Amino acid sequence: MTHPLRTALIGYGSVAEKMHAPLIEACPDLDLVAVVERNGNKCEKKFPKVQTFRSLEELLAADAADLICITTPNEHHFPMAKQCLLAGKHVVVDKPVTIHSQEAEELERIAGERGLLCSVFQNRRYDGDFRTLQKLVEEGTLGRLVYLESHFDRYRPAVSENWREAEVPGNGITYDLGSHLIDQVVLLFGKPQAIFADIQKQRSGAVADDYFDIVLYYGDFKARVTAGMLALAPSPKFLLLGEKGSYEKYHLDVQEQAFKDGIKPGSPGWGVDPPERWGKIFLNEGTSPLQTVDGDYRIFYQNIADAILQGSAPKVTLAQAILVLKLIEAAFVSAREGRKLAQEEGNW
Repeated sequence: MTHPLRTALIGYGSVAEKMHAPLIEACPDLDLVAVVERNGNKCEKKFPKVQTFRSLEELLAADAADLICITTPNEHHFPMAKQCLLAGKHVVVDKPVTIHSQEAEELERIAGERGLLCSVFQNRRYDGDFRTLQKLVEEGTLGRLVYLESHFDRYRPAVSENWREAEVPGNGITYDLGSHLIDQVVLLFGKPQAIFADIQKQRSGAVADDYFDIVLYYGDFKARVTAGMLALAPSPKFLLLGEKGSYEKYHLDVQEQAFKDGIKPGSPGWGVDPPERWGKIFLNEGTSPLQTVDGDYRIFYQNIADAILQGSAPKVTLAQAILVLKLIEAAFVSAREGRKLAQEEGNW
């Protein structure tokens, strides 16, 4: 195994260009050496030493990488990840890893049999607001918790030509943002006892779901995750209620905009939420701002490198991704049938 790890990107769309490639470049133990682009050599313009291949088959035949990161549309994740694992390559797949949970289970089996790492790009575990929420829960600041509300709302009234909004397998906001929000809840609280979901196509001309409202039940605690494309009014990113008080946080993590602005990960102030964007904590003795823990997506790829090179435990596992997929599958059943599904019925 080389050091740094020879790393390749499959696909060079917006997310690969603006997020994956800069994060890989920022990791000292990874070396971005190859990319699969069907047309053009766009990646080479930013990364001149990168070698461009026209297909995954060409890349694998050249044995040009040790770690392969798949950023293609969801319908291609499973066959490509399986092909890479069978070729003896470590794999990172963009969320939600595959469309169907049984496909992810097959990847888990193959990776285990061959001693390979297969992980899922759950970068939003390293959002500053979520890390702040984790800290609050771990410290028990709000006492016994009763309710969590997690939003990821946008205002995009026009349907785009992006594949996520086209009539293709694995499309829609539930597979996209739902993967992140459900993953965060499960990371905090584990398997829910039941799930209830409302999934809709709200915009004119929408062929993919563009709104979801999913409730995960944990006895006397419940978590609601919701996202939509027609939210022009501000909504809280997080609202957490407990017996001793509440926490409310507006605004999305600053890293996504930094990537869009072309700021390199690790630049001064990276992931730092300015004070005017901090959340507030409400206690009997008063209300006060709560400094946001710094966000840092670099943690994800550094952990991938450490897991491969040093045998460290991967922070994002296929077992976790499989649970999220099973919950998404159950959410679609719940929305279609208009009822709550228990854990035993949903088989998660």
